[in-house]
Amino acid sequence: MDLQKQTAPVSELRASDADRDRVADILRDALAEGRLTAEEHAERIEGVYRARTVGELEPYVRDLPGGRRARATPAYTAAPRRPTAGAIPADPDENVVAVFSASVRKGRWRAGRRIHAYSIFGSVELDLSEAIFEYQQVVIKAWSVFGSVEVRVPENVSLRGSGGGVLGSFEVDTLDAADPDAPVVFVDGWAVLGSIEARPKRGRLVADILDRVQRKADGGLRKHLDR
Repeated sequence: MDLQKQTAPVSELRASDADRDRVADILRDALAEGRLTAEEHAERIEGVYRARTVGELEPYVRDLPGGRRARATPAYTAAPRRPTAGAIPADPDENVVAVFSASVRKGRWRAGRRIHAYSIFGSVELDLSEAIFEYQQVVIKAWSVFGSVEVRVPENVSLRGSGGGVLGSFEVDTLDAADPDAPVVFVDGWAVLGSIEARPKRGRLVADILDRVQRKADGGLRKHLDR
């Protein structure tokens, strides 16, 4: 199942709120330029916010100049399928363990490069939707035995998965971020008579690593101007 998601065409990927807003902006400009009537604009906007995939959005701007520019620019930048060699340490930055209990990481916490999650007759919840990403690549190694491991990520990161289940389930909703500097979360693991799942948390966005990239660029520019 996961392999099929990774090889699916861009047009079949689920549309995000940012994708819909991008198409809505093109329609708004077309209305302002007189290319669409008010009735046509209202009809297309309604369809845009009902669209489920990237491919369903394209027909609404296919006959507009802005639509041609949007098609020329890929909607997504493919993230690597596996971590970059040397980017992830062999030892975990943090172990999250639940044995006949529950362990939760959520809110404003710092996500290390490598996190190990063990669930034995228990449940582990790793919610990265408000986490601080200090690194661009994060690996979560999960083991679930008669338990569950649940991972949630912001909508604007990339999500990859590799693993399986033995009389259990391993499900990762593959996600591609549009920004090449966005964090990539790799979820690896095995579920034995248990479950491991990872998926985006709707409406949650992360900006920490993107902000640092921008600050670094601004600092370099200021240093150049001061010379």
